[in-house]
Amino acid sequence: MAEDKIRLAIVGAGAVSDYHHVPAARLDPRVELVAACDTNAGLLQQRRSDWGVEKLSADPLEICQDPDVNAVVIATPNETHAPVAMAAARAGKHVLCEKPLGLSADQAGEMYGAARDAGVVHMTAFTYRFAPAMRYLRHLLTSGKLGEPRHFRSQRFLDWPETSWGWRQYQATAGAGDLYDMTIHRLDFGMDLLGPLSAVCGAVARFVPRDRTQDGQPCPPSEVDDWSSLIGEFANGATGVWEGTTLAKGYGRKGFGHEWAEVNGSEGSAVYQLHCPNQILLGRTGEDLAPVDVPEEFLKPAGSPRDPRDGEPSTVFRYDILWEFISAITEKRQAEPSFYHGWLAQIVADAVLASHRQRRWIELDFPSEAQQ
Repeated sequence: MAEDKIRLAIVGAGAVSDYHHVPAARLDPRVELVAACDTNAGLLQQRRSDWGVEKLSADPLEICQDPDVNAVVIATPNETHAPVAMAAARAGKHVLCEKPLGLSADQAGEMYGAARDAGVVHMTAFTYRFAPAMRYLRHLLTSGKLGEPRHFRSQRFLDWPETSWGWRQYQATAGAGDLYDMTIHRLDFGMDLLGPLSAVCGAVARFVPRDRTQDGQPCPPSEVDDWSSLIGEFANGATGVWEGTTLAKGYGRKGFGHEWAEVNGSEGSAVYQLHCPNQILLGRTGEDLAPVDVPEEFLKPAGSPRDPRDGEPSTVFRYDILWEFISAITEKRQAEPSFYHGWLAQIVADAVLASHRQRRWIELDFPSEAQQ
């Protein structure tokens, strides 16, 4: 085992880890994948071969205590995020956790506090911040090229089967549905682009019972939303509109679905789309929106060995999440986005649920990074 490498364990050996985190670890010369953990014994044995990892465990707390591990990726069902992340942090392990951080904003705040107090690097896997077009859109905003920001809008439309989501469709294991699974990403990058929200009103709905598995077996019906929406007011005076659904027929786009994130400023408009993440749509008064290639310096993080022209563009930028996590560890700084950002996004998501229940606008009061 190379002593100068970050010794990484993957907790949760499913598709997300196989699709994002393990290929990223293979690309990064600073990382050694040393352990995998999952409660599915068959899958775990398969990963021994797939990932070339020898240390296997069904117990995430065992992994958290392992002296051969110094960083952990958590890609497990939502209800396990808090106990595993806090155990890892308290054992001195750096932690990258999938979203949503917890089953509520309060739980996410506890996770942030535990990681902060332990002095470890902590990161929320908000994937789409890392898309090249999103990086470039942020640059256009912060450099003033779009002028004063006025409007933000986000659409995330998926055409998913109407069968069971498994654990993802129950409040006790998922917390919420589309709102926590998909829209929460867009809440994060909306605030990354335009700053904090000051108030929101929103609604959620469930159209499909999902009371059958893919093979036709009966199961308890879904308890969570499959559509979510909100209107938001940013502290800087801009407005935002978000909508997400898993029931938009015809929006397959080779499995990536439809994603549109747009900013209208006083000098111009810019659009990010997931299915063409290496281009941005750009337009000004008197022009139509037109595609512009993302400049080279925004295609990947500085120093990354990843070739942005290698592989499916809508997939490979996801590897940059782990690059940022490992960079933060090696550079002895905090990762971006951190657990703090995961907490803020969950505060907004929970405000949407409260707004829907109470049929009113909800004012937002975000904690500072010093608060727990």
